[in-house]
Amino acid sequence: MWEQIQITVRNLVLSDSMLSLLASTLILIVAILALRNLINRYLAKHVPVTEVRRRWMVQSRSALLLLLTLGLIIIWGEELRTLALSIVAIAVAFVVATKELILCLIGSLVKTAARSFDLGDRIQIKDFRGDVIDQNLLATTIMEVGPGKITHQRTGRTTIIPNSLFVSEPLINESFTHDYVFHVFTVPFKREEDWHGAQQAFLASAQRHCASYLEEVRRYMNKVSIRRGLEVPSVDPRVTIQVPTAGEVHLVVRVPAKSGERGFIEQSMLTEVLLQNDFSVKQKAEENREEAGN
Repeated sequence: MWEQIQITVRNLVLSDSMLSLLASTLILIVAILALRNLINRYLAKHVPVTEVRRRWMVQSRSALLLLLTLGLIIIWGEELRTLALSIVAIAVAFVVATKELILCLIGSLVKTAARSFDLGDRIQIKDFRGDVIDQNLLATTIMEVGPGKITHQRTGRTTIIPNSLFVSEPLINESFTHDYVFHVFTVPFKREEDWHGAQQAFLASAQRHCASYLEEVRRYMNKVSIRRGLEVPSVDPRVTIQVPTAGEVHLVVRVPAKSGERGFIEQSMLTEVLLQNDFSVKQKAEENREEAGN
């Protein structure tokens, strides 16, 4: 073992520049110690007052310590610069290697600070849409709802979303009002079909389906608006018209619904209105002839 230590010591060779730095450091330390000794002797001989002498000794010690620090920085400045560059390079490599992890942690802070959603809320970010069932510092798990962005049934699949998406992508919270929401769906018609009759039929159907809880929705939305400082929205069902192209008319149906019954009320209204009515071109022509005959 001793032979191994001797071999290691013989192989340990310092460069000339390192020897010069070590020698300069030793000279600086010796000079500072000698200067401190001289100052203490001078104070002991020429300052008879104990309090004053102690104060000067403390101040001189602080000044010498500062001088020693500056001297070491001057002597080892180049080496310290090289060390700093190495540390920066290591830090950059670490950040690059853990970029996604850091973004996930930042995304978790962002969604927590903004209170973007809670467990049970239905959210959409990029092409991912579903109900939040779990969340932690790195990822958020949702129960997928789809297919597509307009249906409201669970597919049985879960999606794990990295929290880094919450930093760079906009988030849609479909359960912002929690207990009751405004559900909107679109029914397309051709321009020559009886879209006006369909508008009236969907409005009547929407009023029937939400009549039992409409007043409760109105009170709930008033509370939400007061709590969040928003304007109180109208909760009455409505059917508006859009003309995306020259030959089409789209009926946009908006109806208040319980948070978990959006898909149910949409399917109920579509089934009821489309089974009980015929809005085809032929039916509209027959109605026009009957009106003309009368």
